[in-house]
Amino acid sequence: MTLDGARERWVRTGGVELCVAELGDPEQPTVMLVHGYPDSKEVWSEVAARLADRFHVVLYDVRGHGRSTAPRPLRGGFTLAKLTDDFLAVADAVSPDRPVHLVGHDWGSVQSWEFVTVGRTQGRIASFTSMSGPSLDHFGQWIDARVKRPTPRRVGQLLGQGAKSWYVYLLHTPVLPELAWRGPLGKRWPKILERTEKVCAGDYPTPSLPSDAAHGAWLYRDNVRARLRRPRPDAYAHAPVQLITPQGDVFLSERLYDDLEQWVPRLTRRTLSAKHWIPRTRPDQLASWIGEFVLSVEGDRPAPKADGRHAERFGGQLVLITGAGSGIGRATAFAFAEAGARVVAVDRDAEAAARTAELSRLIGAPEAWAETADVSDEQAMEKLAEKVHREYGVLDVLVNNAGIGLSGSFFATTTDDWRKVLDVNLWGVIHGCRLFGARMAERGQGGHIVNVASAAAYQPSRALPAYSTSKAAVLMLSECLRAELAAQGIGVSAICPGFVNTSITATARFAGVDAAEERRRQKASARLYGMRNYPPEKVAEAILTAVIHNRPLVPVTPEARGAHLMSRFLPGALRRIARVEPRL
Repeated sequence: MTLDGARERWVRTGGVELCVAELGDPEQPTVMLVHGYPDSKEVWSEVAARLADRFHVVLYDVRGHGRSTAPRPLRGGFTLAKLTDDFLAVADAVSPDRPVHLVGHDWGSVQSWEFVTVGRTQGRIASFTSMSGPSLDHFGQWIDARVKRPTPRRVGQLLGQGAKSWYVYLLHTPVLPELAWRGPLGKRWPKILERTEKVCAGDYPTPSLPSDAAHGAWLYRDNVRARLRRPRPDAYAHAPVQLITPQGDVFLSERLYDDLEQWVPRLTRRTLSAKHWIPRTRPDQLASWIGEFVLSVEGDRPAPKADGRHAERFGGQLVLITGAGSGIGRATAFAFAEAGARVVAVDRDAEAAARTAELSRLIGAPEAWAETADVSDEQAMEKLAEKVHREYGVLDVLVNNAGIGLSGSFFATTTDDWRKVLDVNLWGVIHGCRLFGARMAERGQGGHIVNVASAAAYQPSRALPAYSTSKAAVLMLSECLRAELAAQGIGVSAICPGFVNTSITATARFAGVDAAEERRRQKASARLYGMRNYPPEKVAEAILTAVIHNRPLVPVTPEARGAHLMSRFLPGALRRIARVEPRL
């Protein structure tokens, strides 16, 4: 995606000419995107295109980058004061009567922190979205606090960020950075980005990269040491701020923002499972969060809810849960709703799915929908996937939860029994992974798949041959998918609960017995699980935590964890336990 359709203008300020591009309707709120180092405005092309249908989007090449001219001399030409002059000149040119919504990445964020904390810009900035670039003043205060009051934890934080800042030291050396960027590093940079950050080639990086990077070294030389030594004590934000933190950023520690509330009275935090260059790797999520934040400030929609425990991570994300009509599925839908996610509740019981969606909206989901589908029906799942992708979008998180229970000896289990349990427990997961996971991979912006297996996946039992086989297959499928999708930034987790108090026991089938005996065993099982009383909400919490930390296997409940340890270290004992016939 390119900026070919953008309207261009040139803005003169402080001895330089800035190349400014505009998209969208100038009557709409103005969103100004400021790029970082060693980028040009094209780093924002994917995000800008997604915002242009709702906003007046403005991008400009920072002085000395892209098609903007460089100051002469370079030394002293990139100070934060001069960058602030540039911002005000562009803002006055593109939105003279209304404040702009500022968005910055990397050094675009560093300089934008200056804009939003100095007095002369007050009234010109409606909001600020920051990503991967701290305020140098806040950074300096952060360092001072840890130097003056060292603790083992604080010293570790200093050393950790010091290691991540290796490139800053190199950029302060004379001549060498310029030679590297105009030589081998500039030629290899696109491949380096593709290999380390999964940034696909396109309109970015632009051919001006070598000169952009050489000029941009002065951003560091003109500002970093001076401001870190003498940080401003009054660097308070005079506009609402949204902080988006990529958790895999190799250049910046999340701990840099621990004390940010003292500088920002109105702060919204978001986190992304991604690396540094999120304008290129996560444009859908960024556009969604930026748009939601801008509209909340403009008063066109409620402010983003960030009161749930995991709201920073899942706010606005699209999550689909199968088997969401009750039990673990419903609890998981509610947990994601509380975290501000958009929820698609799928169940073969239309009324139960609708109730889950309704309650999800009340709990905190900005949007929630109910869909009816039998996960064992391939055609029904294909229709569901087509509708979801057409009307709601590509999923950020898929939870394959739907399942049925079946107990009985191997020889009492008929081929029809086998077919039913495998169709739901295994093929339902396969259909979900294939239909929704494929679109995640095609989008190329990461995601997560959660497959709810069971402790029975690694705990053999003479009474559960079909059920255990189906769940063991789900566990191995998850491991294989995790290996295959890792390169595309898609995580896969297998959740293995033990005895959880849900309705699955009341509906489980018992092979080889008559109807009356089956009903008796169902009631006995439900009574035992009720006495155990492990709530599905704890499984839901484990699911969200597994997504956040990208965990491959999560046993839930003490007995599930114990069985998992035995499967690894005492498999013989576990096999002996499997010979015991449970009595109901």
